[in-house]
Amino acid sequence: MKIAIFGRYNNTQTITSFDRLLNFFKEKDIEVLIESEFLALVNSVKSNDKLYNAFNIYTQLDATFNLLISIGGDGTILRAIPSVKDLGIPIIGINTGRLGFLATIQVEDIENAVQNILDGHYTISERSLLEIETLPENENIKPLNFALNEIAVSRKNTTSMITVKTHLDGEFLTSYWSDGLIVSTPTGSTGYSLSCGGPVITPGANSFVLTPIAPHNLSARPLIIPDSTEIQLSVSGREKQHLVSLDSRIATLDNETIIKIKKASFKIKMIDLLDESFLKTLRKKMLWGEDKRN
Repeated sequence: MKIAIFGRYNNTQTITSFDRLLNFFKEKDIEVLIESEFLALVNSVKSNDKLYNAFNIYTQLDATFNLLISIGGDGTILRAIPSVKDLGIPIIGINTGRLGFLATIQVEDIENAVQNILDGHYTISERSLLEIETLPENENIKPLNFALNEIAVSRKNTTSMITVKTHLDGEFLTSYWSDGLIVSTPTGSTGYSLSCGGPVITPGANSFVLTPIAPHNLSARPLIIPDSTEIQLSVSGREKQHLVSLDSRIATLDNETIIKIKKASFKIKMIDLLDESFLKTLRKKMLWGEDKRN
């Protein structure tokens, strides 16, 4: 087995988790490689050469990797997605962040959870992604034109609202007069979309959701659509440009740019431990508080 370790932050809990994970793997006959930028971040605040030098580094993933372990919160997993791309490498996250809808391993459970993965005690959840195309093309978007959570358009350098002209499969839907519009996957439904009043969608649903951001028209509501739908957006407003975000990546587009969004041709594989589930996480993190029964 060949395992990649990825992270983007060097706070105390992240480093503690990193050390625990490496100490666990030190006793295993498994090839483990640390992402080079993450190791540099850790080394900038802590030196543990005896432990860290026992492992090799990697700068780019390839199909020979069997697993990626992300150390951080859900945002760290989102930052790992562009490096995984369509390689089909399963991902699991150690949660040193806040909610932990994607990063489900708690720090105190690292050794037990990883051993369960090594023993094959898990399932795979395949998550749909969004793909974007712009006319004219944008060089900042083109190389990594997909997102796991959402693609959103929003205003830039102004307090004025923008108008987001929206078509679904070539048919005009409406023009949202708002601060922006979110196109979310089921995975992203518990993120930005939810904070703007969007619904929670279970990961296996074949749906996307359109969620307006602070719409001026009170009749504008989130809309669930089939994930086979091709969405076309065009933004106008007082400023000449607006923003488009793909999860944690942001680019600037000129107004009137044609934005086409559809389901990507590949999916991301997330590892689900047998004692965890989306609904259990939902009970704990959002709706009903800590689940006392399980």
